[in-house]
Amino acid sequence: MAGSMRTIRMQIEYDGTDYSGWQRQPGEVLTVQGEIERVLRRITQEPVGIDGAGRTDRGVHARGQVASFTTGSPMPTSRLMHSANSLLPPTIRITSMRQAPESFHARFSATSREYRYFLVERPSAIDSRFAGCCHGKPDLFAMNRLATLLTGTHDFAAFSKESSDQHGTLCTVSEARWYRSGRFCVLGIEANRFLRSMVRFLVAGMIEAGMGRLEEEEFARMLESGCRPSDLKPADAAGLFLWKVRY
Repeated sequence: MAGSMRTIRMQIEYDGTDYSGWQRQPGEVLTVQGEIERVLRRITQEPVGIDGAGRTDRGVHARGQVASFTTGSPMPTSRLMHSANSLLPPTIRITSMRQAPESFHARFSATSREYRYFLVERPSAIDSRFAGCCHGKPDLFAMNRLATLLTGTHDFAAFSKESSDQHGTLCTVSEARWYRSGRFCVLGIEANRFLRSMVRFLVAGMIEAGMGRLEEEEFARMLESGCRPSDLKPADAAGLFLWKVRY
């Protein structure tokens, strides 16, 4: 029989290429949350629902997703984690699991989330699974001037898809900068919260400016006005990683 309930906190990495995002969906839709819940239910023999810190979209990856759940199972977390990893597909891996205070909630206890976007200059058979491509050499200085505009509290309505559970469009960005890492251009961005597809729309706008196709003033106007041109599509999901969640 199940004992007293415990709150468990786990860190997860996944290759999101083949999944319809993090969040469980009805029917036979393959999601990261759905796969982990399926495995935990099988191990604990109880209904398990997990909460993730970030609801990544279809095709987006994670190096440091955090999730929590409650269980009556007395199984040690080390054994539970080992059992789960042996049953999960190789594209999902629980990297740590431990008991947390009863009040801990992966989503609501988080103070900030950090995303990273990886960009390559030319198409690659190898890198295309984990990077977007800008088809040319971007002006990283121009892109960083725009990244500087993002810090502080702003209305990011122009850079998001509407979502039914979105509580307003204000977000506070604590850091945003582009840098080179080997063959990649990388955007690191941290904020208290992110709107749906927000990072990918921001990246798309900054790439357009970096490639000389969008005036920097136009990007700034989008941020101020809350309106974006209809031809601006979000950057490729393959380049985006939920990198770290802070508490």
